[in-house]
Amino acid sequence: MLIAFDSTQQALRAEMLLEYADIEIDMCPTPKTITAGCALSIEFPGESLDLVKRIIKEEHIEIRGIYAIKEGRYVNIMEEETPS
Repeated sequence: MLIAFDSTQQALRAEMLLEYADIEIDMCPTPKTITAGCALSIEFPGESLDLVKRIIKEEHIEIRGIYAIKEGRYVNIMEEETPS
Protein backbone atom coordinates (compact mmCIF):
# COMPACT_ATOMS: atom_id res chain seq x y z
CA MET A 1 0.00 0.00 0.00
CA LEU A 2 1.14 3.54 -0.64
CA ILE A 3 0.13 6.99 0.64
CA ALA A 4 0.64 9.96 -1.71
CA PHE A 5 0.70 13.55 -0.47
CA ASP A 6 0.24 17.07 -1.79
CA SER A 7 3.00 18.52 0.38
CA THR A 8 6.34 17.42 1.77
CA GLN A 9 5.36 18.81 5.17
CA GLN A 10 2.39 16.42 5.38
CA ALA A 11 4.53 13.48 4.21
CA LEU A 12 7.13 14.11 6.91
CA ARG A 13 4.43 14.61 9.55
CA ALA A 14 2.77 11.32 8.53
CA GLU A 15 6.13 9.55 8.62
CA MET A 16 6.68 10.67 12.20
CA LEU A 17 3.18 9.71 13.37
CA LEU A 18 3.16 6.31 11.66
CA GLU A 19 6.61 5.45 13.01
CA TYR A 20 5.44 6.49 16.48
CA ALA A 21 2.54 4.01 16.08
CA ASP A 22 5.11 1.26 15.27
CA ILE A 23 3.87 0.78 11.71
CA GLU A 24 6.57 -0.53 9.38
CA ILE A 25 6.90 2.13 6.68
CA ASP A 26 9.29 3.14 3.91
CA MET A 27 9.58 6.63 2.47
CA CYS A 28 9.87 6.37 -1.31
CA PRO A 29 9.54 8.48 -4.46
CA THR A 30 5.95 8.95 -5.63
CA PRO A 31 5.39 6.75 -8.70
CA LYS A 32 5.08 8.73 -11.94
CA THR A 33 1.64 7.20 -12.57
CA ILE A 34 0.26 8.91 -9.46
CA THR A 35 -0.43 12.62 -9.79
CA ALA A 36 0.54 14.29 -6.52
CA GLY A 37 1.97 17.59 -5.40
CA CYS A 38 4.77 15.92 -3.48
CA ALA A 39 7.60 13.70 -4.71
CA LEU A 40 7.53 11.65 -1.48
CA SER A 41 5.20 8.79 -0.66
CA ILE A 42 5.00 6.27 2.16
CA GLU A 43 4.72 2.53 1.61
CA PHE A 44 3.19 0.40 4.36
CA PRO A 45 1.92 -3.18 4.72
CA GLY A 46 -1.72 -3.79 3.81
CA GLU A 47 -2.48 -5.30 7.21
CA SER A 48 -1.86 -1.85 8.75
CA LEU A 49 -4.48 -0.15 6.54
CA ASP A 50 -7.16 0.35 9.21
CA LEU A 51 -4.66 1.81 11.69
CA VAL A 52 -3.13 4.06 9.02
CA LYS A 53 -6.56 5.37 8.01
CA ARG A 54 -7.44 6.02 11.66
CA ILE A 55 -4.22 7.97 12.27
CA ILE A 56 -4.73 10.01 9.08
CA LYS A 57 -8.26 10.91 10.17
CA GLU A 58 -7.53 11.59 13.86
CA GLU A 59 -4.40 13.64 13.15
CA HIS A 60 -5.92 15.50 10.18
CA ILE A 61 -3.11 14.52 7.82
CA GLU A 62 -3.76 15.87 4.33
CA ILE A 63 -3.18 13.17 1.72
CA ARG A 64 -3.71 12.80 -2.02
CA GLY A 65 -4.84 9.21 -1.49
CA ILE A 66 -4.05 5.69 -0.40
CA TYR A 67 -3.15 3.45 -3.30
CA ALA A 68 -3.01 -0.29 -3.88
CA ILE A 69 -1.73 -2.07 -6.97
CA LYS A 70 -4.61 -3.74 -8.81
CA GLU A 71 -4.17 -5.35 -12.20
CA GLY A 72 -0.72 -3.83 -12.54
CA ARG A 73 -1.66 -0.21 -11.81
CA TYR A 74 -2.11 2.00 -8.78
CA VAL A 75 -5.74 2.49 -7.72
CA ASN A 76 -6.80 5.06 -5.13
CA ILE A 77 -8.72 2.94 -2.63
CA MET A 78 -10.04 6.08 -0.90
CA GLU A 79 -11.97 6.93 -4.10
CA GLU A 80 -13.32 3.38 -4.29
CA GLU A 81 -14.71 3.69 -0.74
CA THR A 82 -16.45 7.01 -1.38
CA PRO A 83 -20.15 6.45 -2.14
CA SER A 84 -21.39 7.87 -5.44
